[in-house]
Amino acid sequence: MLVAITGCGSQESPHTEEQPPATVSVFSAAPSTLEITEQLPGRVRAIRTAEVRARVSGIVKKRLFTEGMNVKEGQVLFQIDAAPFEAALDRANADVQRTEAAAAEAKSTLDRYTPLAKIEAVSQQDLVTAQTAYKTALANVAAAKADAKTSRLSLEYATVRAPIAGRIGRSLVTEGALVGQGEATALATIQQIDQVYVDVTQPVADAMRLREAVEAGALQAGGGRVVATVDGTQKQREGKLLFSDISVDPTSGQVTLRGMFPNQDALLLPGMFVRVAVSKGVSSEAILVPQRAVRVDADGGSHLWVVNKDAVIEDREVGTGGMYGAQWHILHGLSAGEQVVVGGQAVEAGQKVHVAMDAGADKKK
Repeated sequence: MLVAITGCGSQESPHTEEQPPATVSVFSAAPSTLEITEQLPGRVRAIRTAEVRARVSGIVKKRLFTEGMNVKEGQVLFQIDAAPFEAALDRANADVQRTEAAAAEAKSTLDRYTPLAKIEAVSQQDLVTAQTAYKTALANVAAAKADAKTSRLSLEYATVRAPIAGRIGRSLVTEGALVGQGEATALATIQQIDQVYVDVTQPVADAMRLREAVEAGALQAGGGRVVATVDGTQKQREGKLLFSDISVDPTSGQVTLRGMFPNQDALLLPGMFVRVAVSKGVSSEAILVPQRAVRVDADGGSHLWVVNKDAVIEDREVGTGGMYGAQWHILHGLSAGEQVVVGGQAVEAGQKVHVAMDAGADKKK
């Protein structure tokens, strides 16, 4: 007989090991002083612009400058044929001499008639006629001298000089061209660019918010510093804010700001587009976090992983301002002293973590 004996062996109950908390490094948010800036598009304008124009008519005999060069105020740029003006001046000077001679004769006659009239050797009518003739002769002298002055100016204007110092552009006429015929022909343009203006526009709503923040004490008024960056490059130039318009453009709803920049090396050229960082004020309680800590969702919202006091991860939505270096300015949603995850293992909301290093504390040391 076969007897089947069934034995009951001991079996261990299944046991699941608890996973250790994820290890993360954090940044401790702390307030700092920050100059708040806004990036605005701007266009460069010359500090002074002058059109060189022909003030007399004639044939251009010479061009005496190189296009694109720097010229000094008063430097000769063009020579218009001066022969007609020299002849006109000679004729005007001759007229002055003729009228002066006539005036001398009229005075001699008057001087002779005056004592004779007292003894009634000549009539009073003759004396009045002599007086009138002398006054007319003096007026003729004045008119002749004025004509001579006009002729002298015309001769001077035949030599066309730079009205301002600056960089001259291309010549708009060539030798042999007839200029100034019925109008002041444009010959070239000079722009002074050792300093330049940069004009930028700002929405009036932003300007009002800035004013309210300053009045409320959230910001201190900025010092008027502006920094221009040439589009497509990292070349920068620091300048100062001159003014903002006192009126708003009714079509665009924007106000114009103007900055002045030193430009001895001609980095900024008139007409060039630049990006201008305009100081909006200074915040003494600004919260900055490293760029790598900020996550952006599909809707464009900004989020941070924040470690709460129980070492649990929170998904915190925050408002961001501008980027300053490699840090984001946090406008709201994060308080000083809170810990923001900046590295370590992947985490999710509600997960307990172990903080291995405080990156914010390390940075301050």
